[in-house]
Amino acid sequence: MDEEIIKKVRKIEIKARGLSQQMFSGEYHSAFKGRGMAFSEVREYQYGDDVRNIDWNVTARLAHPYVKVFEEERELTVMLLVDVSGSNRFGTHVQFKEELAAEVAATLAFSAIANNDKVGVLLFSDRIEKFIPPKKGRSHILRIIRELITFRPQSGGTDIGQALGYFQNVIKRRCTAFLLSDFFDRGWSDALKLTAGKHDLVALRLVDRREERMADLGLVKLYDPESEETLWVDTGSAAVRRAVDARAAAHVREVEDTMRRYGVDIATMYTGEDFVKPLRALFSRR
Repeated sequence: MDEEIIKKVRKIEIKARGLSQQMFSGEYHSAFKGRGMAFSEVREYQYGDDVRNIDWNVTARLAHPYVKVFEEERELTVMLLVDVSGSNRFGTHVQFKEELAAEVAATLAFSAIANNDKVGVLLFSDRIEKFIPPKKGRSHILRIIRELITFRPQSGGTDIGQALGYFQNVIKRRCTAFLLSDFFDRGWSDALKLTAGKHDLVALRLVDRREERMADLGLVKLYDPESEETLWVDTGSAAVRRAVDARAAAHVREVEDTMRRYGVDIATMYTGEDFVKPLRALFSRR
């Protein structure tokens, strides 16, 4: 890595590690449980034990009742599904959406490894750009941060449905998955329904304020990095601004309604703004 990239990785590591240790460790632990109860051992039956936990094989062999003892299986697999399509290279408030995604993902990753969880990453556009299998350890997290900073996708489009389908195929056991995207795509609700039924799925909507409310900047040329189309828009027209804002509001409602329908928690974070508050609110809701 060149020196500039090392500095960026280190900067994000310091911020993300600090946030995960100071603010999120306890809340993360409470919000995201293990896969359930795992078998630990057998012991002699005691008065008050649940008879449904009797191990009949051991009981028959030793001619004395024994029960199975279970413990909470704390270790999780956490997957970060990160949208790296062209629309994420946009931002009007200090940072691009892709930079916000890197910081949020890094914070979640450090929170996960602090709880001894494994972390994996899936980067997607309208194709599967890169899959990093779940592992533990600081060096693994630093690799994830480096990829988030330096990775340049082969395609500019977005296909959330394809990403969710691929994720279900490669991660068989139930896990916690964070889907980081601006959700500027259509036709992904069926895939979301299937994924939410199998995994603990959380949606993080990463956007810029100007995508939800257009400013009066006069006649401006807009470029769509996903379609690679350019058009001139008269933002000085109040009617044009109202139409654009109404379309943006309808998109937000559609995304939030879809998440609510399938029981997926969602939080919205904006470029150039503190993402701690919406993350903590999300954790407390869980």
